[in-house]
Amino acid sequence: MKSFRLVPLLLLASASLLIAQGAGKTATFALTGDSLITQRLAVHGEPEFLGLMETIRRADVAFTNLEMLFHDYEGYPAAQSGGTYVRAHPSILQDLVWAGFDMVSLANNHSVDYGIEGLLVNLEWVRKSGLAHAGVGRNLTLARSPGFLDSSVGRVALISCASTFPAAGLAGPDRPEVRGRPGLNPLRWETVYHLDAEGMEALKNIQAKITGVRPQTEARTLLFQGNRYELAEAPGATTIPNEQDMKEIMAAIRSARKQADWLIVTFHGHEAAPGNRQKPARFLETFARAAVDAGADMVVGHGPHILKGIELYKGKPIFYSLANFVFQNETVEFLPAENYMPYGLGLEATPAEFSDARYRNDTRGFPVDDLNWESAVALPVYEGGRLKTIELLPITLGQKLPRTQRGRPVIADPAAAERIIRSLAALSEPYGTRIEFTAGKGRIVP
Repeated sequence: MKSFRLVPLLLLASASLLIAQGAGKTATFALTGDSLITQRLAVHGEPEFLGLMETIRRADVAFTNLEMLFHDYEGYPAAQSGGTYVRAHPSILQDLVWAGFDMVSLANNHSVDYGIEGLLVNLEWVRKSGLAHAGVGRNLTLARSPGFLDSSVGRVALISCASTFPAAGLAGPDRPEVRGRPGLNPLRWETVYHLDAEGMEALKNIQAKITGVRPQTEARTLLFQGNRYELAEAPGATTIPNEQDMKEIMAAIRSARKQADWLIVTFHGHEAAPGNRQKPARFLETFARAAVDAGADMVVGHGPHILKGIELYKGKPIFYSLANFVFQNETVEFLPAENYMPYGLGLEATPAEFSDARYRNDTRGFPVDDLNWESAVALPVYEGGRLKTIELLPITLGQKLPRTQRGRPVIADPAAAERIIRSLAALSEPYGTRIEFTAGKGRIVP
């Protein structure tokens, strides 16, 4: 069970001793995907909902990706957003605390929907809530830095980054003469195209005709119109993470490993493998495994709003996407002009009319995409610091309900639970992960 976040100073010494003495006991985690939350949670009372909340609270440590900005429109909307310009009243943060969450990631494609001011106001409200957090900061060093939670099972570090974001969202490094830029912790990436000898020769000829300069005959790598091409036995393409970002994030992970008993690393990435949106892009697999090598106990992916597979890499779980936990992007109070203009909506339009136009009255997009409304809460259990089991609690988010009600999670009914776990098992099988379905849940035994 969770310990209180506020502990009287006189108890700190004895609490530290108890943590040290309990280093070999059971530790439970509750890990979820995106919480795009705009409505209160604590007012609801269905058994399937309250049972889910109790599951979150029972965990020693609970995490969600906070894909929401909390402010009173102090900032200006950015020229580009992550989709819907997200915003909720700051008081709703307390509903996440009520639900039992302890840690949140802040690096995602909505981090700067309302510019730097919106990011900083949101950061201050999250700090006031008492939630441990990571992923954004007043400069790049702070955005890369971990957040820490002191819990009954030890000190927990969180490092969060994003591979999906608008360019204006990147945090910048400090210099002696110029301050760094507030923003998120970026994991940039690029696509590398592979060409066989014949294809590479043809590309060199095209470049020579366009530029008047022919690349060296023996060149095995070619940069052409912003793309990178490499000589290979067969044509194809792959994605690779940015070398500098990998170097700096892995350094932060190694440092956090020395400062905490547990380390959770999360990434927000929409990118998928070619032709298969339920499989992560190659660079995300590369990043997740490198994070484990650097010291992560768990790696949690979120962002694409759909489930992706689970890998046990060197005995450490990698959840490539835990989809949605709360998905209430249709009930934002106000929206800037940039959301309305692409649909030809003028100054008299309302958020309701924006959703009607965007989703064509629930006939396209998120409302009709079944995968967006089914997910699972991952519940890893450790004994003596070693992974014992992972339970997967299936949840549904009310796809067929009116927009005022859908997006709130409940424990899935038996038919939906089996469907969700069977699908997740199929997605995880290529990683060598076996998921059993029993008693309405999924179960992984290392």
